[in-house]
Amino acid sequence: MRTAPTILHLDMDAFYAAVEQASKPSLRGKPVVVGGLGPRGVVATASYEARVHGVHSAMAMAHARRLAPNAAYLIPRFDLYRRVSETVMGILGELSPLVEPLSLDEAFVDLEAGGTTEAPREVAERVRARIRAATGLTASVGLAGSKLLAKIASEQGKPNGLVVVEPGTERALLDPMPVRVLPGVGPATGEHLRRAGIGTVGEVALAGESELVQLLGKAHGASLYAMALGLDSRPVVADRDAKSVSVEDTFDVDLTDRFRVRSELDRLADRCVVRLREAGRSGRTVVIKVRSYDFSTLTRSETLRAPTDDPGVVRETARRLLEAVDTANGVRLLGVGVTGLADFTQEDLFAQAAELEAELVAEAAAVRAAEQAEREAADPEGHPAPAAEPARAVRWMPGQDVRHTEFGAGWVQGSGVGRVTVRFEEPTDSVPGRVRTFAVEDPELEAAEPLPLVP
Repeated sequence: MRTAPTILHLDMDAFYAAVEQASKPSLRGKPVVVGGLGPRGVVATASYEARVHGVHSAMAMAHARRLAPNAAYLIPRFDLYRRVSETVMGILGELSPLVEPLSLDEAFVDLEAGGTTEAPREVAERVRARIRAATGLTASVGLAGSKLLAKIASEQGKPNGLVVVEPGTERALLDPMPVRVLPGVGPATGEHLRRAGIGTVGEVALAGESELVQLLGKAHGASLYAMALGLDSRPVVADRDAKSVSVEDTFDVDLTDRFRVRSELDRLADRCVVRLREAGRSGRTVVIKVRSYDFSTLTRSETLRAPTDDPGVVRETARRLLEAVDTANGVRLLGVGVTGLADFTQEDLFAQAAELEAELVAEAAAVRAAEQAEREAADPEGHPAPAAEPARAVRWMPGQDVRHTEFGAGWVQGSGVGRVTVRFEEPTDSVPGRVRTFAVEDPELEAAEPLPLVP
């Protein structure tokens, strides 16, 4: 443990939703939810205005819509989020050579390694101001002598706050907090501790290491006891390179319904892809983890032809893997992961889709040729062929960037029944823009690149 609060943890506030609000003047101060908009979609981020209604990340999008029906529901724009993240990480990189990104919107910084003579609080205030000026977004910062406490402190500072944990005050901060604040304490462990009469971090510390080892096992019990005392000697690692991305859930009641198991697996697959994209990565191998009612655990994996971060591909692969697993006696835990990670590229994202599309095009061409041959054989006099099927309609998604030849830049508010509604506004506008409706195939309307948040 350090004798000064020189480990900084920065967490952008409601990052995806905040980027959307910054780029869309009409949504500022309004509830915004970003994530998958399909029937199995999952919330990636909700603005603080949406969180008031109970919406939170990893929630099923259908549930979020019931809680906040008047919120704006938008697709994620990861290209824009990555550009903003690069700006933020560049600012952090000027503070120290030791910056450990955890995701697009979160990182640890070792200020001691930066050799600054400024007080840590002054450095934190300055970096928050620089990020606000460069992106228009707010960030919460925690400063402490360890990574554990710095992360807890930044969470306490949300939104748009700064919390400093001075040496010697760690227990005063931790003791009254619920035990779930500690890393590794999920719903199942939290419930296990609650049944033992342990509900706060202070009560974890009072229980003692031996009792925790009896309750949770040697490794978990000893780790939890150290964290309850505020002890954490993990260094900030600049070249942090994850080998895999995964998510898992333990269920309070074993799942026996096959449809429910598949639904939970779909939800986990979508959450896994959100984390994969946050890290700017793609992966080739999909892994599922299934723990049965008797605590026996098995994994199944499938390696794809190319790296992907497509939620549909990960979801369908996970389903195929599940088909080979007997879940009739009950499932206690499910997990979905992606390994064989690669740097995110546009080619990676569309590699499998392109291969599949090429196969389908070739198959369709063969079918058309066969049908034409049949028609010629059946009608040698060459009567006119039936009219071709109409072209497939353009699909516009809420939140998508567009440009109109007359009205300029805007974004899709919604579409349906052959019409698309667009709000024409730019990030620099001070008032909401006008709304106009077009035919979905209007030739003057086209998809566009996101505009920068700050000129």
